[in-house]
Parts: sequence; C-alpha cells; structure tokens
Amino acid sequence: MQTAAITLYPLRPERRTRLARLGDWMARHRRAIIIVQWLIVVFYLVLVALPAFLPHPHPEARLFSSDFGASSAIDRSICSTGALPAPTPTEKAAYIACWQDRLVLLAQYLFWGVWWPFVILSIMLMGRVWCGVLCPEGALAEFASRHGRGGAIPKWMRWGGWPVVAFILTTVYGQLVSVYDYPQAALLILGGSTVAAVGIGWMYGKGKRVWCRYLCPVSGVFSLLARIAPLHFRIDRAAWDAYPQRSAAVDCAPLLDVKHMKGAGQCHACGRCSGHRDAVTLAARSPNAEILGAQGEAPRTHDAVLLLFGMLGVAIGAFQWTVSPWFVRGKQAAAEWLVARDIFWPLGDSPAWWLLTRYPEAGDVFTWLDGAAILAWICIYSIVLGGLAWLAVRTAAQLAGIDWRRLALGLLPLAGIGLFLGLSMMSATHLRAEGIALDWLTPLRAALLAVALGWSAWLGWQLVIVGAGATAARAIAMLLWLLPLAAVGASWWLTFFVW
Repeated sequence: MQTAAITLYPLRPERRTRLARLGDWMARHRRAIIIVQWLIVVFYLVLVALPAFLPHPHPEARLFSSDFGASSAIDRSICSTGALPAPTPTEKAAYIACWQDRLVLLAQYLFWGVWWPFVILSIMLMGRVWCGVLCPEGALAEFASRHGRGGAIPKWMRWGGWPVVAFILTTVYGQLVSVYDYPQAALLILGGSTVAAVGIGWMYGKGKRVWCRYLCPVSGVFSLLARIAPLHFRIDRAAWDAYPQRSAAVDCAPLLDVKHMKGAGQCHACGRCSGHRDAVTLAARSPNAEILGAQGEAPRTHDAVLLLFGMLGVAIGAFQWTVSPWFVRGKQAAAEWLVARDIFWPLGDSPAWWLLTRYPEAGDVFTWLDGAAILAWICIYSIVLGGLAWLAVRTAAQLAGIDWRRLALGLLPLAGIGLFLGLSMMSATHLRAEGIALDWLTPLRAALLAVALGWSAWLGWQLVIVGAGATAARAIAMLLWLLPLAAVGASWWLTFFVW
C-alpha cells in the first residue's frame, strides 16, 4: 500500500487546536497508520480463519477456568499446566485439544464479544475512524486497488441501495448458519466479504476503496451512525477558496469531493486531508449537529429505509429470536400442525452447515422448520416494527411539515445504542459461561436504554415542535413520534428484563 502523494502543512499552525493538530499528525504519519493496518490485517485473518480449521470445542469447555470442562483429574491437570514429567501420547493429545478449544473460544470472544460491539461504539463516538485507520477489509481492498487493473467503476455499482440489501442479506444469512457460534460460518461470511472486497478492489478504483464506498454490508450502518459522532473533519469553504497556493488533489480513499464534503457520514476519518489548503481540520461538534442543523448531507430514502427496516427491524429481530419464548411456542405450534397432517419433510435435518446450521458433534442441527421459523420471525419483526416506525415518521413529518427522512434520523441514537446492546449480548453470554458475575449489567442496560429513548425523544421534540412551532397538528405529530420509541423500547425491555 502506498502513502499519499502529498504532504499537508497548514499555513497558520498557531490557530490549530489540539484536535486539529492530531488530524495533522495523521496526515504526516501515513506510514505508521499503514503499519497498524497491516498488523490488524494479520490479527483479523488469524482470528477469523484459524479457528475454522480446529475441532469444535468440548461442550463443557471454558476459556479461563482451570479445569476447562475436562473429564478427569489428569485431564484437568494437563489443561491447567501441561507439566507432566513423561506425558503419554494420550496425555499429549488431551493437552493439545484443551488449548485448541481455548483458542477457538478466545477467537469467538474477541471477535463477537469485544471487536464488533466496540466498533459500533467507536463509530458513534469518533466517526468512521475504524474504516479509515483500522479496518482490515478496507486496507486489503485499497491495497488490491492500487495494484490491480484499475478499471472504471460500473454504473450498476453506484446504486445507493446496495448497502441496504447487503446488510439485510448478511444479517439474515448469518442467523441461519449461526455465525456468532461457529467459526466455519464466520469464515464463510466474513471471509467471503473480504475476498469480494479484494476482488472488487483489484478490478476497479485505481487506488480507491470502491468496495467500502458502494458495497460493504456495514457501510450504510456506519454512515448513519457517524452522523451523531461528536468528532469530524470540518471543511472551511472560505479558507479553501482563499488559499493562496496551488495544491495537489487529496488522496481520498472513499472517493469523496473533499471541498464539498458535508458531515461525517461518508468520511472515513483517515486524516489524509487534514490541513489541506488550511481548510480541513479535525474538530469537535454537537452530536446533534447533522440532525438538527443544516450541517451534513441531506438524508436519502435508502438511508431512512436502512435505519427503520434494517437497524430497527431486521437487527432487533435477529438479536431477539434466540431468547424469545414466543418464537419457541410458535415453532412448536407449527411442528404440531405439520405432524397432525403427516407432513414430515420440514422436520428433516439441514443437509449442509453452509445452508442451515449443522454441527452434530455439538448437538446443534437446524431443521427446515427451524430455518423457516427464523426467516418468518425476522421478516415479521422487520415489517411490523419497521413498518410502524415508517408510518409514524411519515405521518408525523407530514403533520409537522418537515422532510420525513430527516425526522427519521432522530431515531439514530436509539438504533445505534440498540446495536451496541444487541452485540454486547454475545459478550455477556461468554462472560457468564466463565462464571463471571454480571450484577452490574442489568442496571447498565437500563441506563443505556433510557439514554437512547430520551435522546431520540428530545430530537423528535426539537424537530417537530421547536423547529417548526407548536400547533395542534404538531402536537399530534409528536405523539406519533413516540410510537416507534415505545415499540422499540418495549422490544428491548422484553429481551433484557422479561425473557
């Protein structure tokens, strides 16, 4: 991977804040950032690929406990120390098996319990620094693009709806193959995405991140969440135009027109443009600036669809079916209905793990009915919850006389914190399996949910009432705005505090 072809130095360094100087440091030290990226690439490949070729852990296996689910005293001794004076071949095999199990569990915990929840949190706090500085897939895609054939980006790839389609398909398919539980499924989905990113990078872009801009399954989600980040790269158009010297173009990996960039949604926050023409600075702002003010790009229809039907519909349904007794009762009722009519083929086991979950050694095999039930649950959940949110937002916006897509952005805090809470369920599952007490988790979840609901309610108030003026129609609009908040809040309340 090559560094940027220009070195950027601001004309008036005495006017730069500490944040601005941090951005300038990022621009001057691209080589250090690239080294970090490649270290993360190696870590990512080991974390995703290696566990897929190891045996599935023993059902009683644990990551931290010394006995590690071993079946005998000698096995526990081997797992905890491995220090036997003259180990037999059987004892050596037991020792290797113990540490293989630990490696698989460690990879699962780091990837799903730590990596992804805090990627979501980092986007909400710092913008898309993850994309521009840390993402291994983006680094590989850019490297391939710099050394590939450099073809023109086809028109079909520029369709704005691809991130919506990719997010929904990836999320649903991940549930069918149990991506959170099995390394083979994780390698299939994440490894497949990485191979596609490298392939697209090699074919198109001339050194740019074409995959990240148009096709990445989480690009749309990250773009939305970055709108509420309190850090962003600010463009001073007056300073840009008044710059007295000619300057080379910025090497912007996600193909942005930096001069006309508004907001943080598409910016990867890589720092390459910091200080350019004395007009680009890393700066702090209100997290509500893009939603309440004129800053930021105008929201597009596919952004609102992804927020309402994807992040508030599909994602919550995917998190919830594993803990919902309603899902279990519905599936049991369907099975009884099928048996009463001598229809048995839907009760047959999955033929392949890559189609539906099939791991007999772990006692986990989906039937066709299981797959159909998961699909039905997520589809119904996304249609009901997403549809309710869409109808409420559209009607409220019409009554208040504002753009419904901008009003929909008021749900971003609820959607973003909800994603963090949902992904952190994996963290809690791993920690509980290790016997770690999590008495603090319930009040923390309640507090985060209260913050999310209060924040989104306040944004709705600002958009519907304060921004447009109080009238009877707008009062009704505000009541309608509260409907999706109540529905989403009730869903998380059932998930965390009832079921």
